[in-house]
Parts: sequence; structure tokens; C-alpha cells
Amino acid sequence: MSPLSLRGRLRWMIIAVLVAVLLPLGLYSYKSTLKETRELLDGRLAQSARTLDVLIQNGGVHALRKPGQEPLIVPIIGREAEELLLHARTYETEVGYQVFDLHGQMQLSTANFARLPLPHTLISGFEDYFFEGYGWRVFTLVDESNGVVIRMGERDDSRRDITHALSVDLGLTQLIGLPLLALLVGWAVGRGLDPLQRLTQALASRAPGSRQPIQLDRAPQELQPVVQALNSQLGRLEDALERERRFSADVAHELRTPLASTMIHLDTAMSGELSADTRARLSSAQLGLSRLARRIEQLLALARLEAGVAAGQRSEVDLVVVAMNVIDELAPLLGESGVDFAFLEHEESLKVQGYEAALAALLRNLIENAMHHVPSQGMVQLSLERYAANVVLEVIDNGPGIPAERRASVFARFHREASSSGDGYGLGLSIVQRAAQLHNATIELLDAPSGRGLRVRVTIPSSGAVDIASSPDME
Repeated sequence: MSPLSLRGRLRWMIIAVLVAVLLPLGLYSYKSTLKETRELLDGRLAQSARTLDVLIQNGGVHALRKPGQEPLIVPIIGREAEELLLHARTYETEVGYQVFDLHGQMQLSTANFARLPLPHTLISGFEDYFFEGYGWRVFTLVDESNGVVIRMGERDDSRRDITHALSVDLGLTQLIGLPLLALLVGWAVGRGLDPLQRLTQALASRAPGSRQPIQLDRAPQELQPVVQALNSQLGRLEDALERERRFSADVAHELRTPLASTMIHLDTAMSGELSADTRARLSSAQLGLSRLARRIEQLLALARLEAGVAAGQRSEVDLVVVAMNVIDELAPLLGESGVDFAFLEHEESLKVQGYEAALAALLRNLIENAMHHVPSQGMVQLSLERYAANVVLEVIDNGPGIPAERRASVFARFHREASSSGDGYGLGLSIVQRAAQLHNATIELLDAPSGRGLRVRVTIPSSGAVDIASSPDME
């Protein structure tokens, strides 16, 4: 399971905090509101009883009933009729009252309270009754000075309806509010982390060779030290790479002069009269110096490519012409090696935007690398072909090839395969990769079509060269 992103962690942590805070607050609010509602309803019952008591005391019902007279019954319209009349729900059947004297003689009652049993003891206060299938909350008011007992009641299901409405309102608020909050929190977290996303994009789009500092407009205070540290680290890295490039170029350049001088002396020495053994030894020394000079030229080529000054401004380059020039340059070497070389071009002109010297170095080193790995009388084939907006360059040989698991490592500098029969120093493919990077090209190492050997495929975009000043560096 992959770890959560920073955005996901923040989102879920904020949602968890909101749930941990809002749910207890909602529960507390529900219980508190329920308590206040019950107290309010109880207060209404008590107030209604006292109001009726004052009305009776002031003759509002004209007089108490005499013994033996039937009590006054206040009719109550049924719920269905009331709803039909008012076009809305009524609670008339769910409230009622009784008025009787201190001797238990009923004086006045609503129809729904007419059969409510009289209390055993006359004590003012609240009681709970179960009557005719319903629970009732009843307030009893004993007014001895007025000689009456008043009982006001309200059905429990009426209160439960209010409680249910409260719970639904609060529950819906939580049920709808929390997902909405989650969406808003996700949006807010995404907006808050937008500078990180912009920093990621700036780093991803930055060419490793660029010396320009990272610029992040309106960077928050927390990110400013990060950007400064990144710029400082990138600056130190570029300085180190620059020192490495200069060291390689300086060493190679300094070796060229003494090598050239030594080779001149050898040529002079061999022009005189020498024994066969001495001439053979001097010839061997001359061959070794020639190979060393070639390696130094490769180091200089690599240093120039990595320094980004090998080819100046990019221009339109015809790969067919470049390939023909490289083949002419390598013709003596191809003739001496006995390698069967073939060049297949499918078009007379294949033009790309790039650096001619870098493309020539790429072709030269691919061909030389193939020649160093094929056996005597082996085969090396170069082909150029256009596919859509790309030019595909392939060099195929029938040498021992490279196992698939080791192909990624062959581009490292000074890496040589154990099966190599050449005298190279492992710089050729490093130069090839560096030249490919300058043109946004891709390199693939594949099996040769015959099943033996190696096929190197380089895909070059027709307009894919990058600016040298900001081109990526090889490690």
C-alpha cells in the first residue's frame, strides 16, 4: 500500500478533527435543546393552568358547577376534520385540561380529558400518566383559596414529534454538512498546497544543466527557505560538475602536446636505419601512442559536449551528409579491420535541427564501438530512416551483443564489457548518450534481427534539439 500524499494526509486529518469536534458538539446541542424544549413545554403547561385559574377566580367561567350538575365538556374537533378545515396538522387532540373542586367534583374538562382518572392526592406538580393508549405529561395546580384543582396535560407523542424534528434537523445538518466540509477542505488543501505543486513543476521542467535559480512567484513564507536551499544546493552541484568538466578538458588538452611531440620523435627515429627488432618495438610503441591519442580526443570531445560549446548555435543538419562524412573519415580504419560495412539510407536527405559536431560524434562512436566488438570478417550496418516527425538511426552488428540485464550500465564512463575484444576505454557510448541528450533523442539497445549481435536504435526528433546552455549533463 503506497503512503498517502501530503495533500491526502492534511485532508483526512482536518476531516478527522472536524468530525471529532462537530459530532460531540452536535450531540451536546441536541441534548441541551431537548432539555430546554421539555422545560419550555412544562412551563407552558404550568402557565396555562395558572391562566385558567385566574379566569375562574374572576368569573371567567361564570361559576363552578353545583353538586349533581354535569360538568362542562369542551368539545374537540378530531384531527382529520381539523386538518381538512385548516389544511394543516393540528395538535388539538394532543392537549387537554380538567377543572374540579377540592371534593373531586368535575367542573370543566376538554373532551379528551373527561375520562382521565382523578389523582389520589392533591399535590401541585408534574406527573406522567398512561391513558387510553397514550402517555401524558400532566401538571396539577391546587388552588385552595379558589377551591379548584386544575390539571393541564400534553400527550407524549406530541413532544416526541418535536424531539424527532430536532434530531432530524441536527442529523441532516451533520449528514449534509460533513461531506460538504470534506469537499471544501479538499479544495482548500489543494489550493493551499498549490505552491508545492508549482515548485514540483518548476523542478520537473528544469534542465539539469541549467544554472538559472528556481523562481517561485508569491511563494509562501514556509517555502521560501526550501527554494533558497534548493537553489544553493543546485548551485553547488553545478559548480562541482563544471570543475569536473574543466578537469577532464584540461587533462586531455595538456596530454595532447607531449603525445604529439613523442609521436614526431618516433617517426623521426623510424625514418633512420634500424634493426628489424628495434623497428618492430618502435612500431608497437607508435601504435600504442596512436590509441592513447584517440582516447584523449574522445575525452576532449566528451568534455566539449558536456561543457555545451561543441557546436555553437543549432542549425539544420542533414544526417545523410553527416553519415557520409563520418564514413569517409573512418574509411581507412574500416579497410584495415576487414569488417563488412553497409550503409542503408532510404532518403537522399534527412534533416533535423541540431548540432552537427555532436551528431557526427554520435555516429562516429556508434560505428567505432560496433567495429571493436565484431569478430574478424564481421558485419556492421548503419541505416537512416524517417518515421513521422522523427529520424531513426540504427547501427547493427553481429558481435557477442550485450545481455539485457547489463544494457543500462554500458553508458557509464569507462565501462567496458568483459566480452569486449577492442582496445577502447569505455568512453564511446558516454559520448553517444551525451550527444543524444543534446537532441532530446532516445537510445535503445536491442537484439540484432539475426538473433546474434546488438542493434542500437537512436530516435531523433526533427526539431528536438535543446539549447546547449541549458542542456542536461551526464553523470
